[in-house]
Amino acid sequence: MKITREVFETAVEKNILSSSQAKRLVEYLQGQPQAGPVFDLTHVLYYLGGLIAIGAMTLFMNLGWESFGGLGILLVSMIYAVFAIFLCNRFQERGYAIPAGICAAFVVALTPLAIYGLQQALGMWPDQTVYQAYHRLIRWHFLYMELGTLAVGAVMAWRYKYPFLMMPLAVTGWYLSMDVAAMLSGGELTWELRELVSLYSGLLMIGMAFWVDMRSRARADYAFWLYLFGVIAFWTGLTLQHSDSEFSRLMYCGINLVMIGVGVVLVRRVFVIFGAFGVSGYLGHLAEHVFRDSWLFPIALTGIGFLVIFLGILWKKNEQTLTAKVHRYLPLALREHLARR
Repeated sequence: MKITREVFETAVEKNILSSSQAKRLVEYLQGQPQAGPVFDLTHVLYYLGGLIAIGAMTLFMNLGWESFGGLGILLVSMIYAVFAIFLCNRFQERGYAIPAGICAAFVVALTPLAIYGLQQALGMWPDQTVYQAYHRLIRWHFLYMELGTLAVGAVMAWRYKYPFLMMPLAVTGWYLSMDVAAMLSGGELTWELRELVSLYSGLLMIGMAFWVDMRSRARADYAFWLYLFGVIAFWTGLTLQHSDSEFSRLMYCGINLVMIGVGVVLVRRVFVIFGAFGVSGYLGHLAEHVFRDSWLFPIALTGIGFLVIFLGILWKKNEQTLTAKVHRYLPLALREHLARR
């Protein structure tokens, strides 16, 4: 639950805490540094500004920069990177963890542009594509930019240890999987191969996120961005799979239900959200195609909905007992992680 001042006031009313204890506890909590994301105006401004700056050097980069030439692009990128590292260090010294992490991530996001400029300056760029294409097309020669970005990202993560640094690394890992597949297939990817690559790279990223989650469970949430992009890649690849079989569509619904369960167990909303999208899509398919002319289908679906609500009530009443029984069969590290979350 979210801890607010009203929670302490209620505790005082119920004689759980004294008024002076509640006041001192509130003052103590307010004095703790906020390293994690919080949905307030300050943090919204932090991330909005950071994403605008990162987007300017990545997704929204226009052709005007091509006039600088490779050496000019490299030089400007290096100046930006030095300035961002300077800001990162200043923010870190003053205890502004989130702005410092955003500046560090900005340096990582700049790396593909700097490598592109270096390749252009050395005459090593193999075709007529421009930097804009890096975020839109799949090409084998983007591997240099991606591997360089992962290397710089690893150094920045080792040096600064901010969770937001995982965001550009997760995106780059997704790009890398696609470009490696393009290289191995000898050219352009078919849509079928893209879907499979997205599905399996998403699974790999989810597995990596779980490993990071267990390793860093006592510190910060370094796994969030890996989970996010891993689930997006996996669910997108899964959803785009073509099938004429109702059984395979039922299996798709089952996988999405498993995702919801995994999200509940790991306390990761991204699994629940995309799993709910998948289940809703399957129910829409049933209503549109399988039971199109059946007046019983909406009634049955309504009954199922109320049954799910009833199961939720039963779970709420017996949550602690059932959770304790399930946790007995889990590894110690996972039990500790779930208890903390």
